[in-house]
Amino acid sequence: MTTAKSALKPIGSPQEADLAAARRVLGLASEALSVMSHGLDETFSKAADTILAAKGRVIVSGMGKSGHVGRKVAATLSSTGTPAQFVHPAEAAHGDMGAITADDALLLLSKGGETEELAHLLTYAKRFHIPIIAIACNGESSLMRAAHVALLLPDAPESCAIGMAPTTSTTMMMALGDALAVALMERRGFDAERYRDFHPGGSLGRALIRVADLMHTGGAIPLCQENTPMQDVLLAMASGRLGCVGIVAANGTLTGIVTDGDVRRHAAKGLEGHAAATVMTRDPKVAEPGQLAAEALGLMTEKKITQLFVLDGAKKPVGVLHIHDCLRAGLA
Repeated sequence: MTTAKSALKPIGSPQEADLAAARRVLGLASEALSVMSHGLDETFSKAADTILAAKGRVIVSGMGKSGHVGRKVAATLSSTGTPAQFVHPAEAAHGDMGAITADDALLLLSKGGETEELAHLLTYAKRFHIPIIAIACNGESSLMRAAHVALLLPDAPESCAIGMAPTTSTTMMMALGDALAVALMERRGFDAERYRDFHPGGSLGRALIRVADLMHTGGAIPLCQENTPMQDVLLAMASGRLGCVGIVAANGTLTGIVTDGDVRRHAAKGLEGHAAATVMTRDPKVAEPGQLAAEALGLMTEKKITQLFVLDGAKKPVGVLHIHDCLRAGLA
């Protein structure tokens, strides 16, 4: 494997030096990740088994840069269906040990595996028979020897000029934590619906909003029969305030829609004496409850319409989605 010092280039301009440093960091990280990937074995699956067997949470801990990585790993686990919490090892020795229960599993991160602050966690875990998963570069370290599952990182050089600042090692820890989170996510059958539940805010939440989350339902759905006089259709449209009325057949299936535009187009000929069936637009564009709201918005934008009736499997209306509902939810 390439070493950090051998990868150093003669310094030219500042820009050349910057690019050389960046390429050295990325090259060493890429090489280390490749070695780690090819070295994975059944121990990785054993780590996943250990976490899945725990009735409680994954308690992640590490000191210094390993701790910063641990916080991110705990957050990724929690957001993908595996409850996790970061506990600072120094704080654990001063009361935070109470956050750890016998139902939990420990995930401890340390480059050298001899981090003094982790000793109290190891003692506590052994006392209460809490399984320990360790990630470190030194397979003979105290941490790895105490662990029930030891995930060994390759002995890869750090990428800084002096070869000491945690860079390559923390990249490997982060990647291995992500790999573990994704493996657990897939083992649990964690799908987009549950992912959305864990990410209700921000662009992730908006991207996964379903039509059923935004549509008007129950008595808010303006409906009339095909033989309903247009005078009554207009009253239903006004009370619904959605600019439309769904027209249903005797069996309750949607056969058409009357919109503000339909009313304007027929107004010149007069609406008196007409029933809904003579004014409605037949076979209107519709949506399904489980459809992504962004997809429904795209259809409305493409067809230059402002509402969609939402139908169940029997083609009966179960809701109405208005374009304003999508815009209020932050979809655009």
